Amino acid sequence: MTRLTSCFERLKNEGRKAVIPYIVAGDPSRSGTVPLMHRLVDAGADIVELGVPFSDPMSEGPVIQKGHERALDNGISLRDVLGMVADFRQHDSSTPVVVMGYANPVERMGYRGFATACAEVGVDGLITVDLPPEEVDSLRDQLELVGIDNIFLISPTTPEPRIKTIVQSASGFIYYVAVKGVTGAGHLDTADVASYMTKIKEATTLPVCVGFGIKDAASAGAVAGVADGAVVGSALIDTMAQTIANGSSEELATDNAISLLKSIRNGVDNVPTGV
Repeated sequence: MTRLTSCFERLKNEGRKAVIPYIVAGDPSRSGTVPLMHRLVDAGADIVELGVPFSDPMSEGPVIQKGHERALDNGISLRDVLGMVADFRQHDSSTPVVVMGYANPVERMGYRGFATACAEVGVDGLITVDLPPEEVDSLRDQLELVGIDNIFLISPTTPEPRIKTIVQSASGFIYYVAVKGVTGAGHLDTADVASYMTKIKEATTLPVCVGFGIKDAASAGAVAGVADGAVVGSALIDTMAQTIANGSSEELATDNAISLLKSIRNGVDNVPTGV
């Protein structure tokens, strides 16, 4: 049983929903990433999603794009990201870590080498944003050999037949993109999310977590009422970036991000048990 599966089973038994923060590795700084990961866990994160900086993050909105740019300016590579996971594992052997990125760096490393390296450092899941299920077999096979979950995105525009295709290639959990467009865009419509949850749940027994459009405790709580977890990224990254842009320290920036995550944790935990 993978760490992700164990995490979701534990949460289900406790009547709780997952809180999953997303940060870009190396933003705001190289040295601050691993301490931030630990602080996120202490603040209530059940799973940490770590973005691999990429020069053309086409699925990201302006906030996360700038986070990728800052991380690349800090010289962060895919191997650096894996090194951060290894450092994180020195003090945390239980919290699942999901790496989210684009296919090009993975392909350059080679699927077998990449999967082996991920397993060695303690990566639990992978989201490859631009790799469709029709092209994932070779990578998925290598991930399965080392017990790493292959996680897919489903969006509001995904037709039902394609949902079935996607879930057949997925493991760990399904990431539902709650709003159309890039990260940080649009308005979260909980009724729409609930309606689409029904379609996904009819096709798979995997947990379904919702991201894109979650900005605060209220939106996170609303999502947790209809899904198995809430993913928050842009709001955390923007909080840190704005704090630094206003002339404050990285320490205060991370403090503010942690305060936001604690608020989101409270919003999720206020969902009635059994929802």
